[in-house]
Amino acid sequence: MKRIRRIKQVVTPIDFSDNSRLIANSSVFMAGKYGAAIDLIFVVQNFEDYSGFFVPQMHVPNLEEELMTGAEERMTSFIDELKVDCAEFGVKEIRNKVLIGDVAEQIVEYATGLEADLIIMGTHGYKGLEKIMFGSVADKVVRSALCPVTTINPYTCCTWEE
Repeated sequence: MKRIRRIKQVVTPIDFSDNSRLIANSSVFMAGKYGAAIDLIFVVQNFEDYSGFFVPQMHVPNLEEELMTGAEERMTSFIDELKVDCAEFGVKEIRNKVLIGDVAEQIVEYATGLEADLIIMGTHGYKGLEKIMFGSVADKVVRSALCPVTTINPYTCCTWEE
């Protein structure tokens, strides 16, 4: 007989788009219901993925380092805003990590390494050229994650209330 999986660790990728706060709030609500901890992650897209496109002459390692630093600063302020909601909904621990590489691969690798019980992520983030070039990150994560993935369409999402 299979045992029911207890949700103790939730991973939530964000991209700092307008939808990120809605997705993070949904994750806080769900994690609070389970008494789980949350890991918010942001992945800086690897510049190698842009090979074949014209990229002006620049020193890529410095640019990637600057992007990582900027993302870490943005994550800190994002977490500070979210801590109030975490306390309200009973989330005991919230951690964060900024990674670099292929977005979907990094999300799955991080969740696998953490032995996450659940990934909660949005179905829509940034759009346009990035979506055309890289496809749906949510689709790739759903297909390759080793744990359940809950996807949330932020355009139909509402605020959570008890």
